[in-house]
Amino acid sequence: MKSPARDIARRLAENAEAVCRHYLSNGRREGHYWMVGDMHNVPGRSLYVRLGGDDGKPRAGKWTDAASGDHGDLLDIIAASCAHANLGETLAEARRFLSLPRPETVPQGPRPRRARPGSREAAVRLWAASKAVAGTPVRTYLADRELRQVGDMPALRFHPHCYYRRSDEDDVSVKAAWPAMIAAVTDLDGALTGVHRTWLDPARPAKAPVAYPRRAMGHLLGAGVRFGLAGEVMVFGEGIETTLSLREIAPALPLVAGLSAAHLAALEFPGPLRRLYVARDRDAAGLAAYGAIAERSMSLGIDVRPLDPRLDDFNSDLVRMGRRDMTAWVRTQMQPLDAMRLLGR
Repeated sequence: MKSPARDIARRLAENAEAVCRHYLSNGRREGHYWMVGDMHNVPGRSLYVRLGGDDGKPRAGKWTDAASGDHGDLLDIIAASCAHANLGETLAEARRFLSLPRPETVPQGPRPRRARPGSREAAVRLWAASKAVAGTPVRTYLADRELRQVGDMPALRFHPHCYYRRSDEDDVSVKAAWPAMIAAVTDLDGALTGVHRTWLDPARPAKAPVAYPRRAMGHLLGAGVRFGLAGEVMVFGEGIETTLSLREIAPALPLVAGLSAAHLAALEFPGPLRRLYVARDRDAAGLAAYGAIAERSMSLGIDVRPLDPRLDDFNSDLVRMGRRDMTAWVRTQMQPLDAMRLLGR
């Protein structure tokens, strides 16, 4: 029997340029290709979609992302653009775009298994349904915390309607969905093991007015949110904003956010690591996390050093002290060659 998905993909390929103009509107045509930043319509030239050509081969509609190596067809583009959760939604949208009639109703097989709440599978699905942070409330929220060197980091995405499970401490009027910053929790191989959600207030650059605006899901032990590739010198921190604050003054320094003091203490050491700075909060949990990391590193030959904020954490330092004073404070705690190479003036 003919595959409906294959037939629709073929029809989309026959209208490849129209599909790209609609779903990848931030790109442009260059010769036989449509060029754009990525599947989420970010401006740029990393992703290219074949529009046709004179070689006679059926390649129209095929795309490749030069940055990630990913590839696929126009159904993938529509799924990413619309943040669909399943193929059925994507096929329905494609039919609407192509002005095709809805298919005749046929007996349905068993529905796809629903991911268990809080599981790694649920985390993977939420990540897939999220999009790049460019032009979203995530950028506004982070900028309000003086975090302006964010760019379009692969570890952060945005979801416009992320489900929030009300707790006993929430008012009954609290909404069940909010905009959210979604952070990828990955292992040493880069595999997604979980996500961290920060729900945002749609009316102002702040966390949502809920009892627990931050929650993680999936497999977290040993994994973290990574900013930059592993190297010989790295920073392990606790929260995302704390870790990104250090990136503001040392953008070339690889960082990993553990998301809590307990998970900070359990972060796995990358193979190239030789000197580790632990950005600990000024509390008992931060001190305990540093002690646990230092003890684990003793037999591995890793030089572990603390980085202490002047206030309660490094984001408070950044907001209240500014970049120059914060840089001077951190410089006194780093090995001189590291400070010279990694810190701004």
